[in-house]
Amino acid sequence: MAKQASVVLNCVGPYRFYGEPVVKACIENGTSCIDICGEPQFLELMYWKYHEKAAEKGAYIIGSSGFDSIPADLGVIYTKSKMNGMLTAVESFLTIHSGPEGLCVHDGTWKSAVSGFGDQSNLKKLRKESNLKPVPIVGPKLKRRWPVSYCRELCSYSVPFLGADVSVVKRTQRYLHEELEQPPVQYAAYVNVGGLTSVIKLMFAGLFFLFFVKFGIGRQLLIKIDGSSFTMRFFGQGYSPGFGPEKGRPNIRICTQVKGPEAGYVATPIAMVQAAMTLLNDASDLPKMGGVFTPGAAFFRTKLIDRLNQRGIEFSVISSSEV
Repeated sequence: MAKQASVVLNCVGPYRFYGEPVVKACIENGTSCIDICGEPQFLELMYWKYHEKAAEKGAYIIGSSGFDSIPADLGVIYTKSKMNGMLTAVESFLTIHSGPEGLCVHDGTWKSAVSGFGDQSNLKKLRKESNLKPVPIVGPKLKRRWPVSYCRELCSYSVPFLGADVSVVKRTQRYLHEELEQPPVQYAAYVNVGGLTSVIKLMFAGLFFLFFVKFGIGRQLLIKIDGSSFTMRFFGQGYSPGFGPEKGRPNIRICTQVKGPEAGYVATPIAMVQAAMTLLNDASDLPKMGGVFTPGAAFFRTKLIDRLNQRGIEFSVISSSEV
């Protein structure tokens, strides 16, 4: 398959069990590969094992090109491009809007999440062994919110987002800093859960899903998706031209948004296919050499955001002001 293709869209999962043979075959044949993985350990391991080999073969291996993590990764890049000055920190807040039939949890996605949460120790070990230099912090350090915190701008309680977004965005910002000497942007990701009642419900939701996905009837109940959608708000801060960290606290704020249709079955295939089309059609705007990349590192110079805007995943500026 890899020998016959220009780009392979790798939809297997959990990727920690089935993803590597596809990556390996693509690199051996000089074929590019795009996946929709949301598993940080797999994504980071593929970089350390295959980045140099992929570069030698001229293959572009681009992970997390679905809902995990194109909205977050390109959302930060979009926010940076729309700010009149230097962006130093961003917090994102994801809101999932359920349709009349409820929400969707795919069995493979759930298994990926369960496996990932159960293997956090190996991820920490991998990062420790990588021995990377810390990326510099520009401006005040972005403070972590409490596990349950209140977002005044959205009038909603939120919890940390436990997917791959933070890992992917941080890798992109490291690439842009080390390869292009751009100031890195600090990033934190959260999920809006609504009011206090929703916070309490959330505590029991994990047990509910864990029980239901064990049975076929449960899986059927959890994949009704008509009418659902997502919104991701980005709140950024930084410095206007001529005003930097040495002169005090950030003096400019910006709010942007990425919104789209149902995340798993609609937005993810749109994002993945448009990433592939961009890889094929915007080759001159990709990094000069192949390798293992995040979406932001691979596509930040391309027209991917324009392609997504035309197909229902919309990027927009909500507000921008000096403070």
